[in-house]
Amino acid sequence: MNNILSKILCGVFIVFIISPGLSADAASRDTTVLANNISEGQSSVTTTLVIPANVIYPSSLQNNIEESLEYVKNYSLTKREYLIHTYQKGKKYFPKIAAILKQNHLPEELKILIALESGFDANAVSGAGAVGYWQMMDEAAKEYGLHIANGKETNKKAKRKDERKDLRKSTLAAAKYLHDRCKNLNNDLLLMVASYNCGVGKVWQAMRKSGRSNPGFWDIKKYLPTETKNYVMNFIALNVVFENYDKFIKNKMLFTSKKIENMYTTEKIENSFPAETL
Repeated sequence: MNNILSKILCGVFIVFIISPGLSADAASRDTTVLANNISEGQSSVTTTLVIPANVIYPSSLQNNIEESLEYVKNYSLTKREYLIHTYQKGKKYFPKIAAILKQNHLPEELKILIALESGFDANAVSGAGAVGYWQMMDEAAKEYGLHIANGKETNKKAKRKDERKDLRKSTLAAAKYLHDRCKNLNNDLLLMVASYNCGVGKVWQAMRKSGRSNPGFWDIKKYLPTETKNYVMNFIALNVVFENYDKFIKNKMLFTSKKIENMYTTEKIENSFPAETL
């Protein structure tokens, strides 16, 4: 009996040495033995830790992840200073705009348009003559109830009353415009955004060119002006980065799963206790 016990206790035991920086629980998630007997008395074990992607899309943009993920990733890297500046400046404006959008049953994500349009500048004027926070042309502004200053008024006080430069009034007008586009663009958020940039007529034209019965933005993208394509993609990018701003500012946005592999060695330890001492 003692001889049998002695043979058992004199057998070989394997001790796994796990890096202090990786918990046993984490290391056990996806472990693969790559090689054995690297040298006499040793084996090799590689642990593969899979860190899942942590970038979250706003609910209204969930269906656009596959087509836009790479663009958003590159935008977050190349436009970092602009994104930080816009986010900080938007703290003053976004809550007010989001409240008006909500009252008009529109997605909160549309608040980003004011940043793309004017950079929050009430006095912004485009080359085409669009004015104010939401860059509205004369006819559209009047159609949606805004008083405009057309330069022909002789009364100085009247000239100062261009309501496209009034945040609340211009946002209400923009919300009405977007609500109308919601109705005649199949409630498609990205088509609404595209129409704000190039006009609903060009969006309808692109929809017809696609040959589809109910096309979305990705179906008509190639038929839209280059400026409009970029405008919509930037709209997505700003929304995603601002949704994940804490991770963005700490450089911890992870767009796809990441694998971390570590090599560990195992050592053979032979029991040297004589059987008679047990």
